[in-house]
Amino acid sequence: MAQFTLPRHSKIKPGKKYDAANGAKRTKTFKIYRWDPDDAENPRMDVYTIDLDKCGPMVLDALIKIKNEVDGSLTFRRSCREGICGSCAMNIDGRNTLACTKAIDDVGGDVKITPLPHMNVVKDLVPDLNPVYAQYQAIEPWMKTDSAAPTKERLQSADDANKLNGEDGHGPAACILCFCCSTSCPSYWWNSDRFFGPAILLQAYRWIVDSRDEATGERLDQLEDPFRLYRCHTIMNCTNACPKGLNPARAIAEIKKKMVERQ
Repeated sequence: MAQFTLPRHSKIKPGKKYDAANGAKRTKTFKIYRWDPDDAENPRMDVYTIDLDKCGPMVLDALIKIKNEVDGSLTFRRSCREGICGSCAMNIDGRNTLACTKAIDDVGGDVKITPLPHMNVVKDLVPDLNPVYAQYQAIEPWMKTDSAAPTKERLQSADDANKLNGEDGHGPAACILCFCCSTSCPSYWWNSDRFFGPAILLQAYRWIVDSRDEATGERLDQLEDPFRLYRCHTIMNCTNACPKGLNPARAIAEIKKKMVERQ
């Protein structure tokens, strides 16, 4: 019988424990993945108990409080704090989401925080995004035209704009490239070197349906590949994981339909 186990240096071990200040009446415990590439230690789970009466309501508020007041070595990405930039994407309570929009009260019991799955870790909660950015560059995410440039902006109808923005604001143009969807996708886990994944394919669809872009055929040619597009098996993890309420699975299905329509 085959036996599978993590490499010895990948096994997560218990880490340090930090208690809340004396007198704290309402507390929450955060179990946070820690790994430093500059030492030879295994990853560990450090445990921080903080006073919720002296902390903001979101998981990101707790992380900032821990870094500022408890352990300055904790490393994570963050920027806008408004669910716009996607920087603070991580796995919280077993689900990929944004720390800035995840309420602490939404998590029952201890809050377990790890980096986005199936990505190399730079340090602590910071994943290496270079591979997905390379895939993003491969779809050439800019407007491509052959016609002469207009004297003003390139106009489009309200219906065409809705294809990008969605009537409810949940169209493909709302993607913030947080990669919660791609790192929730088993097909991407298995084939991330060749399958573009939900986030990149959603971005590709954004340009394919843009009425102002004149390179639809070329963009479809770029995706006509056994792995880049067709490793999607419509598992729907991507749509379930998106913190912005978008539907990458539907966008991928629409690309496949366009592939058939042009044959």
